[in-house]
Amino acid sequence: MKLELQCSITHYHLSFEVKKASQIILNDLRVKEEVKKLGLPDDAIIQCDSWMYGADRDSTPDTPKAIQALLYARAPHNHPESNQVVLICRGYAFPLPFSPLLDLYLQKVVEITPLATGGKEDGLAYHTGGSKPLDHCAENEYYHELIKETRTDLKPLQVVQPDGPSFKVEDDNCVSWQKWRFRVGFNYREGLVIHDVRYDKRPLFYRLSVSEMTVPYGDPRSPYNRKQAFDLGDAGAGSTANTLSLGCDCLGTIYYFSEWLNDEHGAPTRAENVICLHEQDGGLGWKHTNPRTGKAAVTRARSLLLQMVITVGNYEYAFVFCFNLNGNIELETRATGILSTALIDPGKTSDWGNVVSPGVLAPNHQHLFSFRIDPMIEGANNTIIQEDTEAVPQSEHENPHGNAFRIVKKPFERSGFADAAPLQNRVFKIVNEKKRNRVSQNPVGYKLVPQPCQLILATPGSVARRRARFAEHHIWVTKYRDGDLWAGGKWTNQSLIDKDGVVDAAARNEDVRDKDLVLWCTYGMTHNPRVEDFPVMPCEITTISLKPSDFFERNPAIDVPQSRQEDNKSVLVGSPMTGTAEVAGQMGSCHKPKL
Repeated sequence: MKLELQCSITHYHLSFEVKKASQIILNDLRVKEEVKKLGLPDDAIIQCDSWMYGADRDSTPDTPKAIQALLYARAPHNHPESNQVVLICRGYAFPLPFSPLLDLYLQKVVEITPLATGGKEDGLAYHTGGSKPLDHCAENEYYHELIKETRTDLKPLQVVQPDGPSFKVEDDNCVSWQKWRFRVGFNYREGLVIHDVRYDKRPLFYRLSVSEMTVPYGDPRSPYNRKQAFDLGDAGAGSTANTLSLGCDCLGTIYYFSEWLNDEHGAPTRAENVICLHEQDGGLGWKHTNPRTGKAAVTRARSLLLQMVITVGNYEYAFVFCFNLNGNIELETRATGILSTALIDPGKTSDWGNVVSPGVLAPNHQHLFSFRIDPMIEGANNTIIQEDTEAVPQSEHENPHGNAFRIVKKPFERSGFADAAPLQNRVFKIVNEKKRNRVSQNPVGYKLVPQPCQLILATPGSVARRRARFAEHHIWVTKYRDGDLWAGGKWTNQSLIDKDGVVDAAARNEDVRDKDLVLWCTYGMTHNPRVEDFPVMPCEITTISLKPSDFFERNPAIDVPQSRQEDNKSVLVGSPMTGTAEVAGQMGSCHKPKL
């Protein structure tokens, strides 16, 4: 049996601490003795997945700083890219049934906790797995060299811009594209940040960022109950940002931003290619065919994308800011990577997760994010208006036919919160009440439609709930104050409450109408794993949109040129360029008259 040092967190600030912790854990004599009891092959390699301790019911401010380790065995073939280890120790198909706890101050293992491996019939019981609890586990690989058969009929898809991109980058971080202009920022905690967003020189947003995310797990068996990651506050999106590669993470004509972080000694460390910038076709932009003449006017949508990908232990997250020709801004979040797993006895199932591979239980959990929006719609002072669409009661005076409905507007007067209501078609508009649209006479603004996602499920008063109260509501409105940047508070590692986060900011009960304010949007998903999520999870995509609402006096993409074959150079199936025999039809233009 071998113990191999691999760490699950690769960011700069914690990598030294985690590597040292893994060394201590894997060389602890009691840990070695527990591994021997499992009857693994002599050449089995054991690796350590280091988790923040989180918090427990009996945690106090005096609880020592600790790391909870989950241990895994590598597959018998010991390939270095096995699903049992990939650079950062992803040993998720052979989980071990015990967990060491490391006191970081004492620098020693202070507790070894058995992990429950039973199913529905066992309740919270432990030691149900027998003398060789891993014998029923099986290899389940995702790395291409270890997959026996891969598809051979997928032809190359290339994104070519022969005249180069339509964007410019000046002064290192100032991006101009079409009528958009903004600056790209980066820091260790949030990673990608967008500053000073303007469209056609008109100010829109002072700052856009993902403020926090929490991943609470739903397995009540100790110590799984402590599994609650704060991937920004604990680890740092900037500190875990990937170095992106041409032809892999982004396609087309790419511009990369490289940034600076620091190591454990405070020395500057270059973070290469952590943000990619490129254009992407967005499908149909707008179209209308005149039914009288058969003439079609059609444009292609196009987006400018800024993407950052982070790896935090087992998961990857891609955060993509999309700027569109029609004035929309979208934040797209893609969750992928490998499920954090636990051992389960053969033939059993569990209420707390799904069996995704022999002997492997993937626990239920949530991914809850906070999108921080600091607006400046035509100026620093703005107002948030909640708009619902409601049916008008039938009456002879106002609605004799029963078909009427109206918009009900409710401005936020004081800081506070609200929730999504899709059945009311609820939207939240950021408006400048002093600036009116000449056509509609409404205040100019942008609207956000909150995602009606399930909010945090941990019970009120529970440790997991108290640490992430920002996830109790979809929308928060606060008055701007320097330093109010983190939805879950500044200090999340082993926190007991989300001190000085958005909940405390909203509780100040400040006047927010026509003020310098901040809008916070909670979004995410409850992830009840599928077998299809293993051995690696297909991207789960969530999109939050900011859309102009009476900000312009007509469709801002009306001046996008007509889509033309001369420019797009699409290729007919069956032509020499495709190398196929099938013929799809006759080639024509986008505006060919109907016969």
